[in-house]
Amino acid sequence: MSRALRTFFAPNADGSPWLARALRLTVSRSLTQGFFLLLFALLLWTAWFSRLGGYPVSLFLELDPLVTFATALSTHTVYRWLWRSIWILVPTLLLGRVFCGWICPFGTLHQLVGWLFNIRTNRMKLERNRYRSVYQLKYLLLTAFVVLAAFGALQIGLLDPLCLLARSCTVALWSAFDAALPARLSGLSSAPGTVDARVFAAAWVVGLLLVGLVGLNLIIPRFFCRVLCPLGAFLGVLSRFALWRIDRDRTKCTDCDLCLRHCEGAADPQAALRKSECFVCFNCLDDCPEDALRFRLVPRPRRPLVPAAASVVAAASRSRRAETEQRGPAVPRRRLLLVAGAAALAFPFLRRSKAASARGFHPRAIRPPGTVAEQEFFERCIKCEQCVRVCPTNVLQPSTFAEAGLEGLWTPVMDFRVGFCQLNCTLCSEVCPTGAIQKITRDRKLGRGVHRAAGPIRLGTAFFERGRCLPWAMETPCVVCEEVCPVSPKAIGAYVETITRWDGQRVTLRKPVMRPELCIGCGICEHECPVVDQPAVYVTAVGDTRARERSLLLGSQRERG
Repeated sequence: MSRALRTFFAPNADGSPWLARALRLTVSRSLTQGFFLLLFALLLWTAWFSRLGGYPVSLFLELDPLVTFATALSTHTVYRWLWRSIWILVPTLLLGRVFCGWICPFGTLHQLVGWLFNIRTNRMKLERNRYRSVYQLKYLLLTAFVVLAAFGALQIGLLDPLCLLARSCTVALWSAFDAALPARLSGLSSAPGTVDARVFAAAWVVGLLLVGLVGLNLIIPRFFCRVLCPLGAFLGVLSRFALWRIDRDRTKCTDCDLCLRHCEGAADPQAALRKSECFVCFNCLDDCPEDALRFRLVPRPRRPLVPAAASVVAAASRSRRAETEQRGPAVPRRRLLLVAGAAALAFPFLRRSKAASARGFHPRAIRPPGTVAEQEFFERCIKCEQCVRVCPTNVLQPSTFAEAGLEGLWTPVMDFRVGFCQLNCTLCSEVCPTGAIQKITRDRKLGRGVHRAAGPIRLGTAFFERGRCLPWAMETPCVVCEEVCPVSPKAIGAYVETITRWDGQRVTLRKPVMRPELCIGCGICEHECPVVDQPAVYVTAVGDTRARERSLLLGSQRERG
């Protein structure tokens, strides 16, 4: 037997067999974290291929209790599969923040980076893992997000760990991987129907944010989880009611502080355990040399029904319990009220900051088919970019401040310079976890069958800029936009004219014109226009069927009224 194997199978220092070491709870936790991280990546990759095949590609987002709570607060409904978050809520109410320590893929990524680049001494580890007042920030952020959600501005997706990781993987990590693959291996990354590597607006910003948050682990271990994570704060508030918790036997504890060495949440297990910060990672149980820590069912002290002397004993018991545990977040109430008031005052400025025209929408804020009305959209969209990831043509892009303002940052919009909306594709509606994009069928999208009376879903309307159109401005034959128009009858017609050009050559021109009552705003004409720098045909959001005020034609306004 090799030396490595002999070391692995050697008994522990206390004489227990090697199997006890291999079956420790911390080993089980590491295996569980690895499993969920791989599952998260697998589901994202499945959506990246645009081959859903019935897989629950939005499972982690549907399990997110903060997504469920915030969308229920903003919309007063619980959409489709969001009830699955109960699978996280119940263990939290029983055991504490097990999601943070055992399941969360973003937390696992932070822990992995911290482990790989761990160059701290034991003394440094002890100091870095003590509780700090800056850890209150996540509860203040949670308060602000909850208040905004109550007003109808859903902004939790900016910092929710699952939304943030999903967005970063889509916009920055996997698009970079897609571009780095050799052309002969592009099928391993790009979705069916795409030839070039997919590109996204402001991908460097999203990537830089991810690298920055992960890199801060070198300063404070699990920086994002301890300082910024609103989901962790939400679970921390709930975990104060947990029945099982880490309990310290003060008769055994020697105050060596070794339980701090690998504490993931800076929960101060050596002092008054901060239940709201504990990730239930069990590292402190392994590190304690005196076996003074136990994870067990600790009943809450009840109000005594006995008189005087017994009351003194009960009070002393509660005092000892207070020395070893602090249930709720250590955040001053006045500070919470101040943040809540600031968020309420910020809402009107946030809502008015969107880049809109006089009629209340930006002409380039073209939403995917099936999207609800704009105000309700802001109440539902969590900026997870699931729809962006699954789009096979790369037309869906995360918006910047220009299209949707501060409130709509990173919500999906269509950029027809990059791609176009395929006529028979409804993938984006199938993966949205919150109903910002309602699930639709092909018949509904195209206005067929029982949906014939409602007509097709229109995303916008195409317009011609004749000064750049080859037949109109340069007397050069071109029929590209007319040929690629997918609707029947075609939304692009033409005036046929035979002329003698300036060079004496006789040519027949088909000068295109738009028929707005037939245009569905799919954008393929803009995408395929040979005038590549600034296409001669472009699509704007006017004519979008989501709202009457966007109607282009007066007759359409009357019909919808």
